[in-house]
Amino acid sequence: MLRTLIRSTLLIAVVCAPSLRAQRRPVSTDPTAELTRLENDWTVGLVKRDRALFERLLAPHFVYTENDKLSRRSDVLHDVAEGSDTTTAARNEGMEVHQFAPNTAVVTGWLIVRGRGKGGAFVHRYRFTDTWVKGSTGWQIVAAQDYREASK
Repeated sequence: MLRTLIRSTLLIAVVCAPSLRAQRRPVSTDPTAELTRLENDWTVGLVKRDRALFERLLAPHFVYTENDKLSRRSDVLHDVAEGSDTTTAARNEGMEVHQFAPNTAVVTGWLIVRGRGKGGAFVHRYRFTDTWVKGSTGWQIVAAQDYREASK
């Protein structure tokens, strides 16, 4: 009887061991899917003028450069919510996530924005570089740089 109990216990241990090891594997630290989703949320936020979204995404000391202009977080929040241009469509292309540490990544790609401004309808293509840091509240952008492609 004791021998049968020992064999049964060993059999259960052998059968269960792989699933126990699988449970202890670390969760993937690759931020690609999450940062791609957040970058795409950015495009939706532009169209909807979603100030609350940008308040979550932009770190407190966020800085932004577009060509030769430097803007702070408050400037970007104002432009998104109350700026004179109206964005009717926006999308990203060719995004790549470059991870530098578990909590630091850079996303590069193209942002294509359609809308209306003082000069009429426009389509702008921006080559962007966004620097993301993951803190206690999740991923936030600490710096962004856009270069607007010259009109063709």
